[in-house]
Amino acid sequence: MEAVTKTPEREAFYKKIDGENLTALWTVMSDLITPEPKSACRPHLWRFDVIRDYMTEAGKLITAKEAERRVLVLENPGLRGQSKITTSLYAGVQMVVPGDVAPAHRHSQSALRFVLEGKGAHTAVDGERTAMEPGDFIITPSMTWHDHSNETDQPMFWLDGLDIPLVQFFDCSFAEGSKEDQQKITRPAGDSFARYGHNLLPVDVKRSSKTSPIFSYPYAYTREALEKARTSQEWDACHGLKLKFSNPETGDFAMPTIGTFIQLLPKGFNTARYRSTDATVFCPIEGRGRSRIGDAVFEWGPRDLFVVPSWQWVTHEADEDAVLFSFSDRPVQQKLDLFREDRGNA
Repeated sequence: MEAVTKTPEREAFYKKIDGENLTALWTVMSDLITPEPKSACRPHLWRFDVIRDYMTEAGKLITAKEAERRVLVLENPGLRGQSKITTSLYAGVQMVVPGDVAPAHRHSQSALRFVLEGKGAHTAVDGERTAMEPGDFIITPSMTWHDHSNETDQPMFWLDGLDIPLVQFFDCSFAEGSKEDQQKITRPAGDSFARYGHNLLPVDVKRSSKTSPIFSYPYAYTREALEKARTSQEWDACHGLKLKFSNPETGDFAMPTIGTFIQLLPKGFNTARYRSTDATVFCPIEGRGRSRIGDAVFEWGPRDLFVVPSWQWVTHEADEDAVLFSFSDRPVQQKLDLFREDRGNA
């Protein structure tokens, strides 16, 4: 698009129409319609050890009841002050210390939990309670009651991922607190997985939600799937071995607004370069390695977190067998026919 020449007459015209809340499209079109994605989101890595230390300090400064959720928000350095890790997604690290209860509430925003450290604390979602272990992926669907508690002697830490910026964009946020700190448990532990997690469905299933009926995906099963799949030695040049968490009713993503993935990079594996329009948050749960994002190189280990902005080239290299969890807004982009990827020469 050619730059529009400025003249005194044109500038006077722009000033005149500005009083009527009008703008000339030809003065802003090049910023609205760009040849390629242009994002303020920047690559960045957060060290879990650093976050844990700050979370421990925060635990002495504010109670769980005061904070409602003890969370440190991962703010993208290019989006400071907006509580965003990408332009469309939120991420934070939550801590629940022994004896704490994060009180029951519900909201329009869909949320994921990916457990980083600790074992045995509980999350309750829509009347079902589940124990949490490192690597577990847990969903709290839109407008479902959920609360967290820790009856162990060790603090629990997990990654929160929410579609808060998307909900803000559509101006459709609702939230409600419960009169009780913990919801009533109406179903036995493991009920949703028993009904939907073994390639079976209830014969009379009728659900209106687009979120998976399974709200807890235990890491033990996820890791087993990766280990069995690796025996085929069918490695994708850009991803190693990568699987998506799915809704057993539809085969689609487990969440309608957030795509969640798990991938295995064997020791010594170097991926081919790759880029896509969905800015992606990564969290290694096993192994060490490094990722080149654009011109920056980030060394990572277990529980570190890093973000790859939209349409930036990325490669991964594993120093040892590594497992990485990741999430992005890919389901939304695909449904709107906006998603695009580039596999380079792979």
